[in-house]
This record gives sequence, structure tokens and C-alpha cells, in this order.
Amino acid sequence: MAQGLLLQPLQGVPLVKVGDDLVDLTLSALRVSQLKLEANDILVYAQKIVSKAEGRSVDLRNVTPSPRAIELAAVTRKDVRLVELILSESAAVVRARPGVLIVEHRLGMILANAGIDRSNVDGADCALLLPLDPDRSSQLMCDAFRRQAGVEIGVLVIDSIGRAWRNGTIGTTIGASGTPTLLDLRGRPDLYGRLLETTEVGWADELAAAASLVMGQAGEGFPVVLARGLAVPSQRGTARGLLRPIEKDLFR
Repeated sequence: MAQGLLLQPLQGVPLVKVGDDLVDLTLSALRVSQLKLEANDILVYAQKIVSKAEGRSVDLRNVTPSPRAIELAAVTRKDVRLVELILSESAAVVRARPGVLIVEHRLGMILANAGIDRSNVDGADCALLLPLDPDRSSQLMCDAFRRQAGVEIGVLVIDSIGRAWRNGTIGTTIGASGTPTLLDLRGRPDLYGRLLETTEVGWADELAAAASLVMGQAGEGFPVVLARGLAVPSQRGTARGLLRPIEKDLFR
């Protein structure tokens, strides 16, 4: 069991630009924060800086709406250019209502607006898409930290995502490497010796939610959080492992 959990926002992370090396920026921020990576540390990254570094910003002035986008924009009352971007990032439209467009993202997640955001993005006509492959982004950073810092750590990429039947967004893992993601506790005994039958723990999402509280959602400027002190289970996974298969989705 964990003896405690330290969530330390890193100081000195600059505004990220296209092509920036997030590993280099993180190592510099660790020095500014007077911290050194240790085995089993987990670095939690806000999706926005990963997307920015990977050049996932789109100028809406360059977007040409399709007939389908025009149709959905009339229903949802959203910017038709934004709707076109949402469709380009989506596998299917799940719900379309005034003010609401929920889709199945190409990565498999069910998201409002395909996770596309215009907050904390430089440029009035710019929108930021999710990384092309957040699990791979996480893996590449893990590999780079191993080479440059000589230590095995985990990396999470997280985003603020809404939930069915609950108000408010919550930090959620969209990319992971070197960490547990979904812990299967079925077959383990509870306090009274009864074997657990259905319990699976969204370990990475629980950590993402905690780290999100430290990051903040507005202008706080702490897009990288060091998580330390957890007894990290040996299981490793990816964010895709947290997605419920369509055949088990009872609500679509």
C-alpha cells in the first residue's frame, strides 16, 4: 500500500511552442524546483503542452466546412469551422444537441467536441487538437528519461473530461507509459476473505484526477506535476486499456 503521495507542480515550465522538447524542458524545470527523478516517479503532463509541442494547433481560418459540418453546426449552434475539425477527429457522432456535440474520438474515447479546445491557446482563431497518439507520446518520453536521467519512471498525459450523469470535468488519462492504468482485482480477497468478482480500478485516472487539482484549469501555469510516494503496482498498461469495449457499452 502507498505510504503517502506527493504531488509537486514543477516550477519554471515555459510556454510551450511547436517543436519544443518536453523532456529537456522537464529536466530543466526539475532543476529549478530542486528535484531529482527517482525510480517509480510518475510525471503527469497536461495534454495541452503535449499537443502544442507536437504542432496540433489549427488555424480555423484555414478550415473549409463540409456539408455535414454545416448541418451539425445548425443543430448544435457551434462555429461551423470547429464542427468540421471535430468531425475530422471523430469516428462517429454520438449526440448532437444545441450547445452539445459528443463524438467517438478516433482514439476510441467518447468526448465532447472531440477534445478540441480553444482555452489557453495563443490566437483568437486557433484550436488545439489532441495528440495523434498520446500513448506513443508517453512512451517516447519514458524512453528519453531513461536515456537522459538513467531512471525508470512513468508518464501520464491527462486531459479534463466530462462524465455522464456528473457535473464538472475531471482529470482523465489519455496517454500512459511505464505505469499501471487499469488494475484487475478480481479474484483477490476482501477484508473478510470474500473474493472480489467485478472490481477493476482505474488507477491511472485516479492519479490523473489528483494531479489535475494541482495543475489547475485556468491561468495557473503548472502543466507538469511530479507524483511520488505511491507503491506502484507491477502491472503496466496504456490509456487504451481504460476504454470500455463497444460490446460492453450499455449506453450507446
